[in-house]
Amino acid sequence: MNDTPVVGVLALQGDVREHLIALAAADAVARPVRRPEELAEVDGLVIPGGESTTISKLAALFGLLEPLRARVRAGMPVYGTCAGMIMLADKILDPRSEQETFGGIDMIVRRNAFGRQNESFEAAVDMKGVDGDPVEGVFIRAPWVESVGARVEVLAEHGGHIVAVRQDNALATSFHPELTGDHRVHGLFVTMVRGSAAPGAL
Repeated sequence: MNDTPVVGVLALQGDVREHLIALAAADAVARPVRRPEELAEVDGLVIPGGESTTISKLAALFGLLEPLRARVRAGMPVYGTCAGMIMLADKILDPRSEQETFGGIDMIVRRNAFGRQNESFEAAVDMKGVDGDPVEGVFIRAPWVESVGARVEVLAEHGGHIVAVRQDNALATSFHPELTGDHRVHGLFVTMVRGSAAPGAL
């Protein structure tokens, strides 16, 4: 891989444009991903917020569910925000019927844990791996992590709840850094992609 990795944004639902902008600002080549052949061309992938059950259904509809799972298992760097965090969880508390995840992080996630849409808020979050001032976290119907396995590193907490984690090449946050103009979390992910020797699509 050269010094400018190609990072995709799963473009099925959610704030895709904001992630593309943040990744470009973090010195990556950013591309939307909607089909398996587009997935095969990226070095890493961001899974944006939205509605996790809808993302699950659309991924299956577009033929992305199994190819994406295979890439994650093979070590492709992946970063999920909000609903994207839910999609990277190995287990969801009280999942909606027929909801599936991509997996990749040994954690149990609670959906909408911080409340409804009208209870959205912003908070300063101290996050490991991000230098300087705390990250401004935008929490919109955000999940939190109930528990993690031994291989998962907790990167941030808010209000006594886990809101950012990493396991190997997988990163997840409850909040939306792409909405703040602060691109340091995306910079952390691009650094992960750049340092990865993940194989291509299986």
